[in-house]
Amino acid sequence: MFRSAVDIQPACLGLYCGRTVLSVNGSVETYGDCGVCPRGQRTDDNKICRECMGSPDRYDWLYLGFMAMLPLVLHWFFIEWYSGKKSSSALLQHVTALFECSIAAIVTLLVSDPVGSLHIRSCKVKKLSDWYTMLYNPSPDYITTVHCTHEAVYPLYTIVFIYYAFCLVLMMLLRPLLVKKIACGLGKSDRFKSIYAALYFFPILTVLQAVGGGLLYYAFPYIILVLSLVTLAVYMSASEVESFKDLLARKKRLVVLFSHWLLHAYGIISISKLDKLEQDLPLLALVPAPALFYLVTAKYTEPSRILSEGGNGH
Repeated sequence: MFRSAVDIQPACLGLYCGRTVLSVNGSVETYGDCGVCPRGQRTDDNKICRECMGSPDRYDWLYLGFMAMLPLVLHWFFIEWYSGKKSSSALLQHVTALFECSIAAIVTLLVSDPVGSLHIRSCKVKKLSDWYTMLYNPSPDYITTVHCTHEAVYPLYTIVFIYYAFCLVLMMLLRPLLVKKIACGLGKSDRFKSIYAALYFFPILTVLQAVGGGLLYYAFPYIILVLSLVTLAVYMSASEVESFKDLLARKKRLVVLFSHWLLHAYGIISISKLDKLEQDLPLLALVPAPALFYLVTAKYTEPSRILSEGGNGH
C-alpha cells in the first residue's frame, strides 16, 4: 500500500528503517512502506529515505587517507623486511607499491558515484551506530525481524573494500613480473615473500574494516600518533641511534625519520581537523619533539652504562 505526505503515517520502527519516495507530484510525495533504504540513501529525521547529496568533510577524507595508507605502509615494511641489505631492488619495489596504491585510489574514486569524477557524494556520519546498522534491525513482535541494514555512512564503509580490491589486483598484475626481473640478489624462495605477505594482510585489513570500521573512524588519529611514536623509538633503538651523528650517518635513517614526522603531522591534523588555523597550526611544531627527546635522553638509558653503574654501586 502506498502512502502520501498528507496521510497520517505511523512512525517507522528502528533507528534506520525508512520509507522510500515512490513519486513526487508538486509538493506532495508518495512513500512506500517502512523498510530498508536503497544504497546511497539514508533516513532523515522524519524516517524518509533521502539520497546522500553531501560531500565528505575534511575528517572523512583524512579517514579515507588513513585507510589508504595502511596497505602502502605494510607493503613498504615487508619489502624492506624481505629485500635484504644487499638488494638493490627495494627502492624500485617501494616506488611500484606507491604506484599501485595511487592508481587504485584514483580508480576507486572514478568508479564511485558520480562515476568518472574524483569527487564523491556521501552521507554525513552522525554517530557510531551509523557504521553498524545491522545491529539495529527492529523486532516488533520479538519474533519477526524487519531488516533495515544499509550503508548509512555511504560510501565510507564500502569504498575501502573497493580500494583494497583494486590494490590487490594491481599488485598481482605488476609486482610478480617486476620482482622476477630485478630481484636477482635474492633466492627464489625469498624474492616473492613481500607479495605473499600482502596476500595475508589484505584479508586482515578487510576484516578489520568490516568489523571495526566505525571504531577506526573515531580512533585513527590517536592510533597514528601512538604507533608512529612506538615504531620510531623501536627503529632508532634497533639501529643504535644515540646521537645526531648516528642519525646522519645513513640516508636511510633520515628517510625513516622524515616518514615518521609526516605520520606525526597527519595524526595531529586529524585530531585538530584544522578548524582554527591560528590555534592548530602551531601544534605542528611538536612533530620533531619525540625524536629530539629520544636523542637527548638516549645516552642516559644506555643499558651498558646502567649495568656498569650498578656494578660500581652508583
